Amino acid sequence: MKIKKGDQVKMLSGKDKNKEGKVLNVLPSTNKIVVEGLNLLKKHQRAKKQGEKGQVVEVPRAVAAAKTMLICSACNKPTRVGFRSNEAGRKVRICKKCNQEN
Repeated sequence: MKIKKGDQVKMLSGKDKNKEGKVLNVLPSTNKIVVEGLNLLKKHQRAKKQGEKGQVVEVPRAVAAAKTMLICSACNKPTRVGFRSNEAGRKVRICKKCNQEN
């Protein structure tokens, strides 16, 4: 996958279109990611102890990675991701707009 945990991404479609957030979790088997503060689902939580009240909690849900775009750390713009080898021979991600490593 081109997106990793900790990356800053922008939503391209859906109810959270044009919003930005940090990637909390990556699910490569289903090609989905969980983004902080986006695609929230209201979950009713039961009281754990007697005398305590139940509550409604908002939980971020997984969204398709294709519906997000990586924000470059160098130019701070949403960009496509490319790959190339660096001097040490390691495969690194690059920004297609400014050609800087991410």
